[in-house]
Amino acid sequence: MADMQLRLYRAMSQPTLAHDKRIERTFFARDTRTVAQDLLGCVLVRLLPDGTRLSGRIVETEAYRPGDAAMHAYRRRTVRNAPMFMAPGTAYVYFTYGMHFCFNISTEAEGVPAAVLIRALEPLEGVKRMRLHRGRGDIPDEALCQGPANLCKAMAIDRRLSGYDMLQPGSVLFLEVGGQTGGYLVKTSPRIGVGGDEVAKTIPWRYYFAAHPCVSGPPALRR
Repeated sequence: MADMQLRLYRAMSQPTLAHDKRIERTFFARDTRTVAQDLLGCVLVRLLPDGTRLSGRIVETEAYRPGDAAMHAYRRRTVRNAPMFMAPGTAYVYFTYGMHFCFNISTEAEGVPAAVLIRALEPLEGVKRMRLHRGRGDIPDEALCQGPANLCKAMAIDRRLSGYDMLQPGSVLFLEVGGQTGGYLVKTSPRIGVGGDEVAKTIPWRYYFAAHPCVSGPPALRR
């Protein structure tokens, strides 16, 4: 059922892909919660050294902003979290659990620690290459970029891209204007697996296309 749903969604949305209609810096220089919602449906693009183009439509995000006890820069600026303070549209990639990378994009004003975590994509281009990066040939399309760690593996994103200006000329990691949403409703929930105080654990700053087959998390947080 999920495969059929994904194919139907792709048939509806694929013709609206707009190569080179890149999202500009002003898009990111806004309230993080607004950016996190508006990123849904946009297309993340990764250009590999051999010219291969990987892309996926964003279907799930989380917002992290000043005063948020779950945010990495909540207490102070460090070498690790410095990209969160950089110009809006800067990639922030961190290593977690000693084995996974997670990809974020800085938001709001330069000097303000804020970012959006990209949690899941609907694969669009370079699917075969994504499977190679994941190390398994039997992964269904909807699971390739499902969850932040899988997304980074499939899209070849690691901490070498942390601090990377996604708006620079010749960028190999950038966002393009999205197309149709296939009729999916945008819902919110508490963020998944965060620490901090009770507010940080319960505030509804996760945004996603409800019932989309590529969205991550437990079933109750995907409907």
